[in-house]
Amino acid sequence: MILSPSLLSADFARLAEECAALEAAGVRWLHLDVMDGAFVPNITFGPPVIKALRARTSLFFDVHLMIEEPARHIAAFRDAGADMLVIHAETDRHPQRTLAEIRRMGCKAGLALNPATDVSCLRWLAADLDMALIMSVNPGFSGQKFLPCSFEKARAARALLDACGGAQTLLQIDGGACPENAADLVAAGADVLVSGSAFFNHPPYDTRARLFSDAAAPAATAAHTARCAAALAWK
Repeated sequence: MILSPSLLSADFARLAEECAALEAAGVRWLHLDVMDGAFVPNITFGPPVIKALRARTSLFFDVHLMIEEPARHIAAFRDAGADMLVIHAETDRHPQRTLAEIRRMGCKAGLALNPATDVSCLRWLAADLDMALIMSVNPGFSGQKFLPCSFEKARAARALLDACGGAQTLLQIDGGACPENAADLVAAGADVLVSGSAFFNHPPYDTRARLFSDAAAPAATAAHTARCAAALAWK
């Protein structure tokens, strides 16, 4: 299992120090929630913050674009230092084109689905995806309660990806992931767990990261372990 702590729940007064603490704890990924106040009812940060952090850390930047018309901005986020760009199915009229362009620019490409969005669109985009993201809360704010239907949705997404040439595609769960549900999420097909307040509000970070890992380990399959190992080799 790959843990991708969400920067949205970190101490914004000391972001560089937070990144250093994550690296010291053995965390490899960082989830960066970019919100525009239009697609979601919140505004967070953009390329300048990502660029400033890129100069201070080697963490894998998993950048989640919760913004309208993401294709207009992907180059700016790539230039800022994103390693992966995840767009929303609900905000892009031509997601295949945008996903292909993200890859052409040298980033990994991901597609996020809101809770009410069916997984069926993954059937036609599996060849263009490095990761599919299942929102297990309605996007926009940290600390929301996990939606139980996300287990079934994760299982459906994993089965669809496996059946359509996406067996190597990662499946990420974002919203309400915690040590208590980590095993069930991995058993449902999740490879990457995004955790905000359930991670950052429980220091020390090395102990918390180990708790997530230990909780998820019994549910890991050979295919899951192979996908995670390949993704950790991306950087």
